[in-house]
Amino acid sequence: MNARLNKGLMVLLSTLLSVVTYAQSADSVVIRVGKESKVIFSIKDKKDLETLKHYNFQALMDDMVQKLENRDTTAITKPSSEYRRDTSHLTALAPTENWEKNSNNEENHGEGEHRRWGRRTHHSFNIDVGMNNYLQDGKFPDASNQPYTVRPWGSWYVGLNSTFRTRMSRHFLLEWGGSVTWYNFKFDNEKMTLTKDNSGVIFAEDSRDLGFRKSKLTAAYVNLSAVPMFEFGSDQRKSTIFGHYRTNTFRIGLGPYAGYRIDSYTKQMYYENGEKTKSHDHDNFYLNNIRYGLRLQMGFRDTDVFFSYDMNELFSPGKGPQLHAFTFGFTL
Repeated sequence: MNARLNKGLMVLLSTLLSVVTYAQSADSVVIRVGKESKVIFSIKDKKDLETLKHYNFQALMDDMVQKLENRDTTAITKPSSEYRRDTSHLTALAPTENWEKNSNNEENHGEGEHRRWGRRTHHSFNIDVGMNNYLQDGKFPDASNQPYTVRPWGSWYVGLNSTFRTRMSRHFLLEWGGSVTWYNFKFDNEKMTLTKDNSGVIFAEDSRDLGFRKSKLTAAYVNLSAVPMFEFGSDQRKSTIFGHYRTNTFRIGLGPYAGYRIDSYTKQMYYENGEKTKSHDHDNFYLNNIRYGLRLQMGFRDTDVFFSYDMNELFSPGKGPQLHAFTFGFTL
C-alpha cells in the first residue's frame, strides 16, 4: 500500500457517498481494490448515512493503510468520534485549505509533512510553442527596411519547461521552475548572412548564385523563472496528456525570468545544382550571454497563453543593432 492507493481509496469513498445518497435502498456497497481486495460498507439504518457524511475518511484510511503496511491484523482501537469532522468549520473552507487542514492532522503519522507539501506543490512538464521577433526603439525593423528584418511565420520559439506550482492561498500561487528555450529568427531576406569581425556583427547578402530558401539565427538558453499567479473560479483539477494538473479557473500572472546562452548558430538552406544543401555556423555572434525579462501568462481551463519580453539587448552593447527580443504563444 502507498500514497497512491490511499488517494485512490479516498476517491472511491467519495464516490461511495454519492452512490449511497442517491440509492438508499441498498444495504451494503462493495468497492473492489485491485484484483483480490475489496472494501465493504454495510448500512443497517439509513439514518446512519448522515453520520457517515461527517467522517474524516482521510484520517481513517491513514490508520487503516498503516496497519496493513505493518501487517497488523488487530482492529482499529480509536473511538469512532475521533474520526468525526466539524462540518460547520469545513463548510467555510475552500478545497485547497481543506487539503492543508487534513494534512496538518496527519503530521503525527510520520509522513504528514511530506504529504502537506505534496498537496501544496504540483510538478509538471509542459512545452511553450510560439513565434518570436524583436523591436528596435519600440518599432519592428521592417518599418525602416533593416537587413535583419524577421519573417514572423517561420520564426518559431520552443521551450521545454519543468514547472512547479506552489499554492500560497486560495486564489494565489507561485509558478516557478527551469526551462530550455530556443529563439529562431528567420530573416525575411533568404540571402541574408550574419558574420562578425572585431568591430561587431555584419549583415550582408550572400553573393553566390544559388537557390536560397532559408537563412536564420538560432540562440538557445537555459532559464529560471518565477511567476506569481492569481486564480479565480472553482478549484477543480485535471490531468493533461503530459501528466500535469490544470485548475478549472481563469488565471493571470506576471513575473521575471533570467537565462544563460548555451548555444547559437546561423543556418542557411539552398539548392546547388538541384541538390538541397544546409550549412551551419556555430558562433557567439556577440550575442549577450545573459537574457532577462518579464513573462505575462494567462489561461482558462486547459488553454494557456504567454508573452515574454527581454529587457536587455539581444547583442552585446556596441557590437550589433539594439534589439529586444519578445515571444508569444501557447503552453501545451
